[in-house]
Amino acid sequence: MNVTFFGRHFMIRQVKKGQQLVLSGPVTLFGHQAQMTNPEWETLDVENLHTVGIVPVYPLTEGLSDRSLRKLMKSAVDYWSENIPDYIPEATLERTELADLGWALKQIHFPDGWDHLQHARNRWIFNDLLLLQLTMLANRREWQSVPAHPLEVNDGDLENFVAAVFPYPLTNAQQRAIQDIRQDARLTRPMNRLLQGDVGSGKTAVATVALFLALANGKQAALMVPTSILAEQHYRSIGAGLAQMPGDRKPVVALLTGSLSSAERQSIYRGVADGSIDVVIGTHALIQDGVEFKDLGIAIIDEQHRFGVEQRKALRGKGMNPHLLVMTATPIPRTLALTIHADLDLSIINEMPPGRIPIQTKVVQPVERQRVYNFVEMQLNQGRQAFVVHPLVEASDKIEAPSAMEAYERLQQVFFRHKVGLLHGRMKPAEKDEVMEAFASGQYDVLVTTSVAEVGVNVPNASVMVIEGANRFGLAQLHQFRGRVGRGEHASYCLLLSDTNDDDARQRLQAMEDTTDGFKLAEMDWKLRGAGDLIGTRQSGGNKLQLIQEMTPQLVELAQREARTIYEEDPTLNQEQHRLLALRVQSLHNERSDVS
Repeated sequence: MNVTFFGRHFMIRQVKKGQQLVLSGPVTLFGHQAQMTNPEWETLDVENLHTVGIVPVYPLTEGLSDRSLRKLMKSAVDYWSENIPDYIPEATLERTELADLGWALKQIHFPDGWDHLQHARNRWIFNDLLLLQLTMLANRREWQSVPAHPLEVNDGDLENFVAAVFPYPLTNAQQRAIQDIRQDARLTRPMNRLLQGDVGSGKTAVATVALFLALANGKQAALMVPTSILAEQHYRSIGAGLAQMPGDRKPVVALLTGSLSSAERQSIYRGVADGSIDVVIGTHALIQDGVEFKDLGIAIIDEQHRFGVEQRKALRGKGMNPHLLVMTATPIPRTLALTIHADLDLSIINEMPPGRIPIQTKVVQPVERQRVYNFVEMQLNQGRQAFVVHPLVEASDKIEAPSAMEAYERLQQVFFRHKVGLLHGRMKPAEKDEVMEAFASGQYDVLVTTSVAEVGVNVPNASVMVIEGANRFGLAQLHQFRGRVGRGEHASYCLLLSDTNDDDARQRLQAMEDTTDGFKLAEMDWKLRGAGDLIGTRQSGGNKLQLIQEMTPQLVELAQREARTIYEEDPTLNQEQHRLLALRVQSLHNERSDVS
């Protein structure tokens, strides 16, 4: 084998003639000869020749060799694997057939074989999942320890409201979600419900009914969203719906965002405090100092993944523990959702309203880019609008992928008869709102953007979504992009351009052509890319789920089952066998963070 080192003079000083080395690194073929370029190396330790197992490789710093660090780690691991207390109860380990913590610690650093390493990894993943589940259950128990006001509405009043406000029949899935919310809200135990629905499935209609539950009981209601433009959109659409509410007195609906003048803001504060304002729709401004509701009955958070536990708690604190409904348009497999949102009950809208025109999705080769531009031009000439999404904001030396900045310059020339806008995550929030508002109102025909367009405002006139470097996004994210179009009466299209032809990319993008079901795509994303792409890697306490990419449905279900078993047996974790587990859960529970 041919071995090539960079830093040849250094190697001459370090390596003596006849010395035996251990080399590690990728092996490639050069002609007919195997070669290794710039491998990691160390002098041969005769003990290694007689040791069965897998040799760990650790990150190093200047002055520390692989061999020295391994010896230090071996000494530390040998000691702690014999002395570390296991916080998972013995009964749980017996039911799950998982190894004790000491064995897992030793095998994850110095495994005796690949099967031992995998079992140790499974134990480590289970640790994280069980603690996460129990921490969320502790949050839920704390929130529900303070009673809420029950919101009772009879069948007749609900039917009259739905008939008056919605000019179309609600789907079975929407009706099921409404009944779930209704059953929760009639209790003194405060509702904690997650409403999960695909893009365009009708979550806003369900939220409007939830607002009505508060209004029908003489209570106030609040809806918090992540952006000003989304708040304004909901203010117009929900406000128009509530104006059709039966009865002589129509509810007073206010919009509260950071862009209001001081006088306007103070006027809303007074109306919220004295009860003359019934419903407030707004951004983070809803949870600022100065906002105090007279009698908040229900609080709703839209696009909940943009908000953390602290924001939820702050909104809940604006009333006497109101009922809480959080909503998301990001499909997450049910099993996974029940773990990362264990503090919430789950309702899923898995049915689309009738009459929606399916979005036509097509994978396009990069050589056909001009055909794509011609098609976009044709749509623009018919009065439609288009998104063009890129993986990067600007060109990178490290990543060969299309950038929005470069595309913006180029597409202004390509679509010179039309107005082209630019939107990306490095803009200030006010700038992003301004650009999105301009696009929604038709001032731009083409919007060049990045993943910031994944969740956004409703633009019924947008009929084309072009995604450059589509292989660089997860399926769930691609599906969210696709959901930005097809929201009006026009036929809509999603065109995916890949910058690679490898089999995995082709298989994933083909799935986008084959189905518009976001939940199916989320399941595929989990299997192909791991859970990290669906939920991010944030965990309670700001820690990482250490092996999140290897989290499997089976392990998730196992942790769910065991968490429920422990919680039902000892919800406060006061029993002796749960003492160490309680300390770990408490340390996570007290840290200010989120898994959303």
